[in-house]
Amino acid sequence: MTKFKAKNFKEKIQNAIHGIALAFAAEKNLRIHFAIGLVVLILGILLNVGAEKFCILTLTVSLVIVTEMVNSAIEFTIDALYKNKYSNLVRFAKDISAGVVLFVSIAAVIIGLVIFIPELL
Repeated sequence: MTKFKAKNFKEKIQNAIHGIALAFAAEKNLRIHFAIGLVVLILGILLNVGAEKFCILTLTVSLVIVTEMVNSAIEFTIDALYKNKYSNLVRFAKDISAGVVLFVSIAAVIIGLVIFIPELL
């Protein structure tokens, strides 16, 4: 079991960075969410939304990216465990995981609209 355990803090950080790189390489939706998030943050800077609103935007963008990464981890794990096997429980887990990303993404759009519409008007 200790085969996958990091030996020290530096190795833990390296593993985490490797995980982020893998997620970006493997998941097109993550790259899309990241690009949109970057545009949102740049727009927040250009519109000078203020520190509090910028922090809200940063947390919101981060939440979308984190949920997409967790969704990917869940899907990879399920695919590895149930390769070539169909199960309603597997489908439910994957659909719920994707639903979390959709739910958070919709909330992020609402938050973005609430912050940006007054700034643009």
